[in-house]
Amino acid sequence: MPSYDAIVIGAGGMGSAAVYHLARRGLKVLGLEKYDIPHEMGSSHGYSRMIRYTLQEHPSYVPLVRRAYELWHELEETSGEKLVVTTGSVRAGPPDSLFFQNAKESCDLHSIPYEMLTAAELNKRFPGYLFPEEISSIYQADGGFLLPEECIANHVRVAEAAGAEVHTQETVLDWETQGGGVQVRTDRDIYMADRLVVTAGAWAAKLVPEVAAYAVPERQVLGWFKPERPELYTPEAFPVFGVLTEEGRYYGFPSYTVPGFKIGRSHHLEQKVDPDLMDRDVHAEDEAILRQAVSRYFPLAAGELMDRKTCIYTNTPDEHFMIGVLPGHPQVSVAAGFSGHGFKFASVIGEIMADLAQNGETGHDINLFRLDRFNT
Repeated sequence: MPSYDAIVIGAGGMGSAAVYHLARRGLKVLGLEKYDIPHEMGSSHGYSRMIRYTLQEHPSYVPLVRRAYELWHELEETSGEKLVVTTGSVRAGPPDSLFFQNAKESCDLHSIPYEMLTAAELNKRFPGYLFPEEISSIYQADGGFLLPEECIANHVRVAEAAGAEVHTQETVLDWETQGGGVQVRTDRDIYMADRLVVTAGAWAAKLVPEVAAYAVPERQVLGWFKPERPELYTPEAFPVFGVLTEEGRYYGFPSYTVPGFKIGRSHHLEQKVDPDLMDRDVHAEDEAILRQAVSRYFPLAAGELMDRKTCIYTNTPDEHFMIGVLPGHPQVSVAAGFSGHGFKFASVIGEIMADLAQNGETGHDINLFRLDRFNT
């Protein structure tokens, strides 16, 4: 029976990083991926994923994103591939909204430089925008986006060069603890390991019953629209954004890799789903939800729909992550519930999961993400 120091279930954004960090530390590690690497069935695809310091979610995310930036740049150097594109970032909304105020607070508490811009100032500086006067913006120059498919592929490639095994198209059927270790059964084989790391995204609930009630998959839709003036929607001319409007909270990116300005609405239709049964087609209703925001706030980008994709948020009740050693099973650690804002942290989550697998603890502050917080 094949045996390893650690097995990682799921080799998407978080799992590929965990395999990378474990392998680079000299551990014999196996990564198991149900689909291909990369793939479009989960939460880590779509050509771009935002990275930013304007973290309205909670100030304690800022030290993690600082470390994430360092690790992404380290991976760029190791792999020789460009993974981070700097555009600046815009966090915008009514100035009295928590969305806006909390983003400002995170920057203030951690001395992150930024500019406050009125709608008129923002629209003049970045003519691809057309925000109304009631929306104010925080512009932060270091924001931008990651190339998620390349990030995953390079984490795996470097991990394999360091000795990791990564299997694709192999489904985990179940796992169980045995003594101080674990046994993992797949549709191909049975494996043993000293430690198990579960980074299975939307499938975490199917593998770890303890998180099933709190890590709930949701269908999400992304659209790429053809700009009337493409030069206004390049990475040099158009910062990534998140904006709170009366129609909802939208986020978007300049054109890159594929033609089209990219946009999504957070919690698109609030559709809870089974990731194995989710409707992965994009319908007229989905397009209309995105197009209304493009037409109103980015009218020079409101051309035909060039590309469309579905992905998955896995939401927790407070929209903070779930990370830790599984209670009662010290040889098992879990990372789940990334609630639509996790990919930017994948590099540092991989480091944290390697810490937990090796030592049962990490020097990073993950108190906000305790697995047992919803039970107390």
